[in-house]
Amino acid sequence: MPQLNPAPWFFIMLTSWLVFSLITQPKLLHFTSTNLPSNKMSMTTKTTPWTWPWI
Repeated sequence: MPQLNPAPWFFIMLTSWLVFSLITQPKLLHFTSTNLPSNKMSMTTKTTPWTWPWI
């Protein structure tokens, strides 16, 4: 059965992971994010309790 022979598939998997980790990933990490996290304090709104009409 050909799928049990790991020789061609292991080489393809190893090559694709090397290309991803050595070439593609560093190029993607150089992009700057457009939504940088801010250190502003978030405003908390005061909530009023709901008054149930049947109580």
